[in-house]
Amino acid sequence: MRKAGKPLDQLTLPDLAPVDHYHARGFQATVELADRLTIGPDDHILDIGCGLGGPARYFAIRFGCKVSGIDITPPFVDAARKLTALLHLESQVEIAQGDGQHLPYAGGVFDGALTQHVTMNVADRPGFFREAYRILKPGAFFALTEHGMGPNANPHYPAPWSLDGGGSFLATPSESRVFLDAVGFRDIVVENTGEKYLAAYKQGMALAASGAMPALGIHMLAGERGAEKMRNAARNIEEGRTQPVQVICRKPA
Repeated sequence: MRKAGKPLDQLTLPDLAPVDHYHARGFQATVELADRLTIGPDDHILDIGCGLGGPARYFAIRFGCKVSGIDITPPFVDAARKLTALLHLESQVEIAQGDGQHLPYAGGVFDGALTQHVTMNVADRPGFFREAYRILKPGAFFALTEHGMGPNANPHYPAPWSLDGGGSFLATPSESRVFLDAVGFRDIVVENTGEKYLAAYKQGMALAASGAMPALGIHMLAGERGAEKMRNAARNIEEGRTQPVQVICRKPA
């Protein structure tokens, strides 16, 4: 942050946006998802797999709502809490450590839930969706973004969600729709976002090739093989091996 000229005692939401939305397409994808949702200041939203907490903090500031975030990775939870404190958002944003397949919340308490690029690593997808359904109030929304399995399957690795295919559990968009419907979700809208993600990956590849990557960005978290992951992610989309999608549905009222 200091290298980017951002004093820690004067941080703003835009200062952190390049790095704290740790999913494909970063901050822009979070904004586009939020644009599709209706959220009021009295609502309580859950971010499942919240990472560094960027989306949770963005939703809290944009809608004036309360947001709970949960992530299975302790270092992410620690960082998310510290960043939330630096932005003085502790009264609106609460971050907890836990498993999205076994959510530590009572049933029917949230007005909406989202999960961004988490389900690719979830072995029991129906169980994950059942937990999301359980904690939602009647009429609440559930929104997710993910890399779905494409018609040609067999993705190239390493990819952003797996180094060698281990822990990768992709489902086709149609399979995800079937799982959501079986759990009880309705008004399921699946949007193909492949072209947007391909353009973003190519832009990142061009910046990396020119040595113009910014001081702050999610590339900081991608590891030594980050560039290779990005190239394979683009290639997978181009070759029909993966299919990025955005899905929004509702628990019946």
